[in-house]
Amino acid sequence: MKKLIAGNWKMNGLASSLAEIEALKGVTGEAACDIVVCPPFTLIEKAVARTEGSAIAVGAQDCHAQASGAYTGDVSAEMLAEIGARFVILGHSERRSAYREMDAAVAGKAVAVHRAGLASIICVGETREERDEGRAIDVVRAQLEASIPNTATSTNTTIAYEPVWAIGTGLVPTLEQIEEMHSSIRQMLKERMGGDGQHVRILYGGSVKAQNAKAIFGVSNVDGALVGGASLKASEFTGIILAAV
Repeated sequence: MKKLIAGNWKMNGLASSLAEIEALKGVTGEAACDIVVCPPFTLIEKAVARTEGSAIAVGAQDCHAQASGAYTGDVSAEMLAEIGARFVILGHSERRSAYREMDAAVAGKAVAVHRAGLASIICVGETREERDEGRAIDVVRAQLEASIPNTATSTNTTIAYEPVWAIGTGLVPTLEQIEEMHSSIRQMLKERMGGDGQHVRILYGGSVKAQNAKAIFGVSNVDGALVGGASLKASEFTGIILAAV
């Protein structure tokens, strides 16, 4: 299936950073993959304007489960759709850890994303301790089971496997470990979603760089990447994009 390369800017970027998205437009014609950039809320509408007519889609990094209400500081999926976002990252380990987001909350947000006609990128992943204890696959399967709502289909849902211990650390699982986990996720998706589970894209995330992307993309059931720090600079992100060809 066509690979998806998504960039998660996290809480980085001011208006001047939009130049990095502009620079990406020059490579989208060469890329044989889908490209998504998820900047902070403050830049989404401007990013949509800058990418108009290009192959780059713009996404958000989170949303609220409700369409509206007394939720100070939150943003709904409908608000994101109105300003042109097409994807929403949900359940990233940083939100699960720092904001105590549970699987049920992630599933509720995914329902909201689908309700608004957007696509969800649902993140799962184990800690270093959980991997060392031999529980990585069980932990991820449990997260998936509780985080994927019944509204999920292969057209509105992508799964991102991000081992927590690899995010921003420079550490990367072996190719064999990535293949084992992605194969397990694929099996779980087919059990949960039937034949449609075969077509859900599964991204790898965690210290992905231009130097290691090609090897990672060659692993069975790796259908792209969710990229953090390396997506902030077009020069580095471009290398990852072109590795997916």
